Amino acid sequence: MRIGIVSPYSFDVPGGVQNHIMDLSEALLELGHEVSVLAPADDDAGLPEYVVPAGRAVPLPYNGSVARISFGPVSTARVRRWLRRGEFDVLHVHEPFTPSLTFLAVLSARGPVVATFHTAMTRSRALSAAQNFLQPAMEKITARIAVSELARKVQVEHLGGGAVEIPNGVAVRKFASAVPLPGWPGDGGAIGFLGRFTEPRKGFPLLRTAFVSLARERPGLRMLVAGPGDRDELYDDIPKELHDRVEFLGLVSEADKARMLRSVDVYVAPNTGGESFGMILTEAMAAGAAIAASDLDAFRRVLDGGRAGALFPNGDQAALTRLLGELLDDPARRTDLSSCARAAVGAFDWPSVANRVLEVYATAIEATDGRVFDDEWS
Repeated sequence: MRIGIVSPYSFDVPGGVQNHIMDLSEALLELGHEVSVLAPADDDAGLPEYVVPAGRAVPLPYNGSVARISFGPVSTARVRRWLRRGEFDVLHVHEPFTPSLTFLAVLSARGPVVATFHTAMTRSRALSAAQNFLQPAMEKITARIAVSELARKVQVEHLGGGAVEIPNGVAVRKFASAVPLPGWPGDGGAIGFLGRFTEPRKGFPLLRTAFVSLARERPGLRMLVAGPGDRDELYDDIPKELHDRVEFLGLVSEADKARMLRSVDVYVAPNTGGESFGMILTEAMAAGAAIAASDLDAFRRVLDGGRAGALFPNGDQAALTRLLGELLDDPARRTDLSSCARAAVGAFDWPSVANRVLEVYATAIEATDGRVFDDEWS
């Protein structure tokens, strides 16, 4: 099958949607399909062979974060050229109503279109107000996928129609077999965080305060932090006497992310909202880390109601501190959580998820009688 996939966001900065697209693409390639991914990027961005750059990305505030997107006449021309040359059996767009390549691709499509919804904003005035504007694009979509119940609820409430719920996938083997970083986790306990520590909804200040409190009572406790951000900004808010017990890795490769997650006793997800799934949780589960996470609905679902990871009340710093102390003092509980997580994460392994996506592709192709994209722009 010839599959065209469109990313709304640049791969220059890591993110859940981008990781999902790359992992899905590689799983489909391993299953023997032809895959081409169109994404915002410069021509010399050093991307995988299957990624086609569609021009420079620009930053846009979106869903409490900053997304790097492409839009405008040049992007439109590149989208149309890519569609014409690809002659795809199916077009798969992610976050189709983001003002980026995905929206342009849906409008330009001439064939079966599958759309995946990641966003979990339960109330969106922008989506509600833009329904008339989005209607032509909505009518082009043949089948819909939502990565979580919350994401499905958003598109049903604001856009109408149904969606098949297929979760984000994780390359279980890659994370389970990763080698910890040298010297980690060590004997004094290690906790970890991965994400944009400056982004409010990621909740890092809760973890920072908890770490400072615990570290003063536990001389060997260390914290490992990875993700975008300025090193000085991270350390400015941590007492100087604790600087040597916090290691900042900055942006990490997929391989080093797996090693990072294998290097901690407890992975902490203190996020306060805006999460539709929690991909980093499935990665930490696959890596075998015990997990402490805020009790967001999306996280609760991934963690099997708290059996595959310990939950604390969202935004409650004191509760997080207590929970981390309990987990650090109880290796047997950490082992139980890790064992439950390894069993639960099998449902998210990419080969299984990719086959479910292929079933949706087949349904979309059948619904459009297998028509492919024409050469209207040749």
